[in-house]
Amino acid sequence: MHHITLTSETDFDGWRKAARTLALHRVKPSDVTWSVRSNAPELFEPSATATPLKTPNNTFNVSAKFVALAQAAILHRDPLRFAILYRLLWRLRGDHDLLGVAADPDVSRVLAMAKAVHLDQHKMRASVRFREIGREQKSHYVAWFEPEHHIVEATAPFFASRFADMPWSILTSDVCAHWDGHAVAITPGIAGAEAPGEDRLEQTWRRTYANISNPARLKTALPENRRARHKHSK
Repeated sequence: MHHITLTSETDFDGWRKAARTLALHRVKPSDVTWSVRSNAPELFEPSATATPLKTPNNTFNVSAKFVALAQAAILHRDPLRFAILYRLLWRLRGDHDLLGVAADPDVSRVLAMAKAVHLDQHKMRASVRFREIGREQKSHYVAWFEPEHHIVEATAPFFASRFADMPWSILTSDVCAHWDGHAVAITPGIAGAEAPGEDRLEQTWRRTYANISNPARLKTALPENRRARHKHSK
């Protein structure tokens, strides 16, 4: 059995690299388990772990349609999405026309996940309303949003493009996105029990904003990646 641990809930690059290596070594989907690295220490080591696979020199191609579907579906909150996507990839190598069979259980499920993610992103873009905190030169714009899926980091560049001239923060239970006029920064989310109402939004933001100065908890989107996402979102 092969145990694959991804770095985050949205680690598409990690999933893609692992899936390619597994497929090239002909590891069946039933022989793979997928998980996401937790900040909490593991109490038990997984048993029956196979010898780590070497990254092969050769590769294989998949359609752009599958890549786009996988990039969207991996943002879904279904914990089985990594396994479903690998199973679909495994089958696509032997049936290149499989994505055209909408009635296929794996295809229909991945299509449904991608659709749900896109709808959640549309909802975020349409419903986020910023509240101004502070005045004039010290003003900052803050909003609270509750996503259904792991869409915040992927959707933040839309707001960076649309509201490029104002500093803002979008607080969610998953992660928080911040824009300072130059780059999008991602910090840890806010526990659901601490979800702020209108009267507590400023207090919650000030507590969250302090994390931005802590490099260990900060993730900043690369400018090249941000520009590409901006172009895609227009």
